[in-house]
Amino acid sequence: MRDEIFLTERFAEKRGHLRAVAYRMLGSASEAEDAVQETWLRLARTDTSDVGNIGGWLTTVVARVCLDMLRRRKSRREDQLDDDGPEPAAGEAAGIDPERELAMADSVGLALLVVLEKLAPAERIAFVLHDMFDLSFDDIAPIVERTPVATRQLASRARRRVQGTDEPQDRDRTRQRQVVEAFLAASRGGDFAGLLKVLDPGVVFRADAIAAQLGAIAELRGAQAVAGSFKGRAQAALPALVDGAIGLLVAPQGKLRVVLVLKIEGDRIVGIDAIADPQRLARMDIVLLGN
Repeated sequence: MRDEIFLTERFAEKRGHLRAVAYRMLGSASEAEDAVQETWLRLARTDTSDVGNIGGWLTTVVARVCLDMLRRRKSRREDQLDDDGPEPAAGEAAGIDPERELAMADSVGLALLVVLEKLAPAERIAFVLHDMFDLSFDDIAPIVERTPVATRQLASRARRRVQGTDEPQDRDRTRQRQVVEAFLAASRGGDFAGLLKVLDPGVVFRADAIAAQLGAIAELRGAQAVAGSFKGRAQAALPALVDGAIGLLVAPQGKLRVVLVLKIEGDRIVGIDAIADPQRLARMDIVLLGN
């Protein structure tokens, strides 16, 4: 009984830390709570009499639980498409307070959560544990089932993607970035004339079936129509490279919903494709562009 009380007290002490680790790995408050609860269940079922560092043991277990959850999530995205459209944001179906979800997201950074979501499960685990929680690669390696050297490479690759330093070089990148920033500023500010300046007169906007379900018009042609659609919007959009091309992410509360792939010729946007199909989003290579 004394040992059970001791373990309960130690787990209670570490619960906040475990929740923070799980949230950074999963990006969902409800899933993080599930991971912490599973960690408690594993603790209760395990003989820890020979464990010298309960805190380290708990961190390792919650990381393994999160890795399993990320792999299952990736498998679902690759193999299934929900007939009802994209899955709801964490909290919509699980009873998590949206304000609490947003507060947790703010504590990490919405932009960072978007990029972490695009990392492979093992990359995300290695990066979070090493760069955010200072675990050694020797400790992380058994969790991701790699050698310490391979684990270091996973974290390095993830770090480059997070920092945007692995993006392909393009002599037109600066000019395209300026066009995108002008488009965003005009859209957010409701500047119709400003939108017309960066949209080609023959610009075409197209939305896939899922984006249309979310409220986008399937197709718009001409600068007037496209500018009218984007006026006063794009509040949650972030500039990014999408499969090496300039684009925008629409990610409310750090949850990737829609990718806008932009086709730019000269100083004008000539095409915008809105993609919200979860299967297509899962296959995209996305690198957030820093400020």
